Amino acid sequence: MISLLASHLHLSALLIDLARTGFWLVILTVVFVPLEHFFSVRRANVFYKGWLTNLGWYFVGSFVPVLLLGPPSALIAAGVHAILPATITGAAAALPLWARMVAAMIVGEIGFYWGHRWSHEIPLLWRFHAIHHSATQLSYLVNSRAHPVDAVFTRLCGLVLLYATGLVSTVGPNPGLVPTLVLLIGTMWSFFIHANLRWRLGPLEEIISSPAFHHWHHTRDDHKDHNYSSMVPVVDRLFGTFYLPKQWPAKYGTATPVPDALVDQLVAPFGPPSKREALAVEP
Repeated sequence: MISLLASHLHLSALLIDLARTGFWLVILTVVFVPLEHFFSVRRANVFYKGWLTNLGWYFVGSFVPVLLLGPPSALIAAGVHAILPATITGAAAALPLWARMVAAMIVGEIGFYWGHRWSHEIPLLWRFHAIHHSATQLSYLVNSRAHPVDAVFTRLCGLVLLYATGLVSTVGPNPGLVPTLVLLIGTMWSFFIHANLRWRLGPLEEIISSPAFHHWHHTRDDHKDHNYSSMVPVVDRLFGTFYLPKQWPAKYGTATPVPDALVDQLVAPFGPPSKREALAVEP
């Protein structure tokens, strides 16, 4: 009886999470589909090539990375707490929530930047990240085209810095609030910068990322080694990878062979040596 009750509760929780994920998908679709129709960089159908794969990745990305992220995050939090003195990790605890959030967005962005950059520079990581760059048509749903290993690695790089600076802590009221807000805000903004929108932000593009800024990261041409930041282009300025001309990229994608189907993309980085080697070389 107890096992049946537990199974029922787990099923109910799963259905609630699925409904919540579907609700957010409806919101994103209602917002971005009209915008991409009237303000597109390049006119494209709603059901463009690869949209179904992106949709599948949306649901995979809504569940799998969250499950995978928990154990290593706990280990990082425990390790930082054990190694660093409380005077360092506890200094940020006295800050008001808004100040901690602003600092966490900036500090976390530095970690996310390097996680993203290493995903391009290290062949082992590129096997997984190439899937994200295989999209030849940018749209808000391309943000979801990310292998769980890729998504977890990049997020962990940001969380390490957040725990090390004490901006995120395992103690105190609502210890999960700051990292949850950082990841939520970053994710929502990532839908925007992947969107097929020709909007430019003028001088603000030096401060906060725009679709144009991130589209140049997805170009098939010579500048994929630029614009690794998801929200704060100042970090790219700091590390010499900022690139933002007035025109838009001619085409998107990667020369690295990536299968079209979601299941194949999910398993290809773990596949036979020939497939792994193909995914391990960024053009």
